[in-house]
Amino acid sequence: MALLTEFLYQFFFNVLMTLKDVLPIIGIILGFQFFVIRKPIPNFGRVLVGFIYVILGLALFLQGLEQALFPLGRLMAEQLTNPSFIIPNLAEGEEYVVHWPDYFWVYIFAAAIGFSTTIAEPSLLAVAMKASEVSGGTVTLWGLRIAVAIGVAIGIALGTFRIVTGTPLHYYIIAGYIIVVIQTFYAPRSIIPLAYDSGGVTTSTVTVPLVAALGLGLAETVPGRSPLLDGFGLIAFASLFPMMTVMGYAQVGLAIAKYRGKLSESDD
Repeated sequence: MALLTEFLYQFFFNVLMTLKDVLPIIGIILGFQFFVIRKPIPNFGRVLVGFIYVILGLALFLQGLEQALFPLGRLMAEQLTNPSFIIPNLAEGEEYVVHWPDYFWVYIFAAAIGFSTTIAEPSLLAVAMKASEVSGGTVTLWGLRIAVAIGVAIGIALGTFRIVTGTPLHYYIIAGYIIVVIQTFYAPRSIIPLAYDSGGVTTSTVTVPLVAALGLGLAETVPGRSPLLDGFGLIAFASLFPMMTVMGYAQVGLAIAKYRGKLSESDD
């Protein structure tokens, strides 16, 4: 009974906070509708029901973050960096020194969680469906999703390596964007805008909570790391590396198409 009461109280609080956040959006839409366009809202009943769904859905989503995704990310980080897990035969009170290769399970988990959450990302699915539709199937639904997911997996794994080693974040970001700029000159022009957008759609409802919790959990449990200085930055990796992999996906596809074209010409 106490758990139910606590849940209802937290949900009611989240509804109020969500309503407070959504009210400015409603105000802007109503203002433009009545004072600029000067027409009544079509299907007002459906729009009103839709806004109610949005508020309830966001409130439940926030509830899920607090009760599941954030604790899960922190818990996995704590378990994977626990000295008893890294060094199974460590005696109680014995001194130990952990080096960055000892955290290889952290890197594997980071890559796996980055890949899986990106595949499940609704915003990426929406973009991939539209890209496949507009390109006439040249950019396939699963091809784009897997290319982006691989980029996020690499980025999150490298980001956790940065947290473990404590190296400066800007070195990785500068080097990454240099590679993106170089790729931009050689990638097919039609894929460049999609590649740049792909970095943004990955950092959405499913990926961000788990990745943020993982980064903070690592920074809190790895000796010598600060949650404020080292705990943030994983989202930047998740946004950067999909640009590389999507442009790489297009470049590889173009190279294969050219190779097949040459083969067909030689057969003729």
